[in-house]
Amino acid sequence: MRIAVVASPVTPLQPAQLGGAQSILTDLAVGLAGRGHDVRLYCAAGSAVPGVRLVTVPAPQDATAALVIPGGRSARPAPGVDAAIRAMFEAVVADRPDVVSQHAFDAEAFRAAAGLKVLHTLHLPPLVPEVVEAVRGVAAAHLATVSEACRRAWMQAGVEVGIVLPNGVAVIETPDLEPDGFALIAGRLSREKGVDLALEAIRRAGLRARIAGPRFDPAYEIDLDGAELAGHLSREELRRHMARSAVTVCAPRWDEPFGLVAAEAQMAGCPVAAFARGGLPEVIEDGVSGRLAPPDDVAALAEAIVACRKLDRRDVRRSAQRRLGLDAVIERYESALAKVASLS
Repeated sequence: MRIAVVASPVTPLQPAQLGGAQSILTDLAVGLAGRGHDVRLYCAAGSAVPGVRLVTVPAPQDATAALVIPGGRSARPAPGVDAAIRAMFEAVVADRPDVVSQHAFDAEAFRAAAGLKVLHTLHLPPLVPEVVEAVRGVAAAHLATVSEACRRAWMQAGVEVGIVLPNGVAVIETPDLEPDGFALIAGRLSREKGVDLALEAIRRAGLRARIAGPRFDPAYEIDLDGAELAGHLSREELRRHMARSAVTVCAPRWDEPFGLVAAEAQMAGCPVAAFARGGLPEVIEDGVSGRLAPPDDVAALAEAIVACRKLDRRDVRRSAQRRLGLDAVIERYESALAKVASLS
């Protein structure tokens, strides 16, 4: 198949990604190309994705305005982003693909794709009213999301989503390291990620905190004193940190659509202590690859951290390989895109 994969132009695609949606669509494009499909990835200039032909547009100057911060400020009008999206879809139409795999969470992306054979993946719940309104105009057969929890959220907003395509991660050879006394917090530093809640739970559990990720929300002020700051890491670097950390902690304040950090950690053999909200109960095999705690209960999360240290790290990795591998993701998308391509 000739497949167009469309990313949001808000940020370039790089080895150290800003979020899970960027990581998975990059993996998807590379994986589909590896299966012999003619793949073109439409994205912002400055992107670097080896093995895939890129069709780029200049990064819009108002990109920051379009960023969605759950629980934070609302996305603001961004005419430059809308223009970049329209330019990408003009290129898509000119290239005449058999099907489009569309991943941007911008209302203009749903409008600009009208008339194409397209599968929109909703990587976020219905947070932005303008996006929700645009999605309502799309048939269920052309909509996918990343977890049953996210699908339910869209149904509650009055949108039927035709298919769930869970994310997954590559099986990267990771050394078996003796875990140290650090608990890892990974991902962008913003309020919805609950970094402050994770830090408090880690302290209660008697561990030190290791933090890997970029600052995302400038309004989010947090005391990182005493934490080891690893910075913004590539996937391979992050896996090495996960392999030697005692536990990875996920304490979101919102219903995380999937939880790619949790999947990455388990694939590295690192158990995950997390709040049981959003898609995380679908990603973590409670009692095998991690432990779940009631949402917002920091004391219970601290207990989950302690319990994680007793889990067999080989079982953690085997659980992830069984449930969360990237090959299965590529196969599911290949099948779903072929089905959309066949629609009249």
